[in-house]
Amino acid sequence: MDNAKLKKQVKDKFTEYLTFHNCRKTPERFAILDHIYSTKGHFDINSLYKSMIDINFRVSRATLYNTIELLLDCGLVVKHQFGGNVSTYERAYGNDNHSHLICIACGNVQEIKNGNLFAHNQQKKIKKFTVHYYSMYIYGICNKCDQEKKTKTKNLPQK
Repeated sequence: MDNAKLKKQVKDKFTEYLTFHNCRKTPERFAILDHIYSTKGHFDINSLYKSMIDINFRVSRATLYNTIELLLDCGLVVKHQFGGNVSTYERAYGNDNHSHLICIACGNVQEIKNGNLFAHNQQKKIKKFTVHYYSMYIYGICNKCDQEKKTKTKNLPQK
């Protein structure tokens, strides 16, 4: 799906959500949504704030937090807790199912694409539940940290 079509669909879904919940349809909310769906990958509130300032769009952190809560509730953004105390988010609509490889040493997060774990025959096993999106967390040590650990171990004085 091309990005213009995706952005129109998410804008329509957000408009419908805001109307249904009697929320104001402010230009700031739609600018935040558009910005999130213009970039790929994970973000936290601070990086979102900085990237919006970088494009000369002035928005308060309070507006960002409030809008993220609305986007979470309407299913356009997914929240992750990869470790530490910072919440990370990513767009949910039009996203491929994927897994997250999380390094327990440095905290780096990589995404890998999955095949569909919930193919039609698997879906039958999950009764009275329709899967819309899923993500898997896989914790381990990244190659960079593993190499650094091996180098440190190798350079330790022998007894």
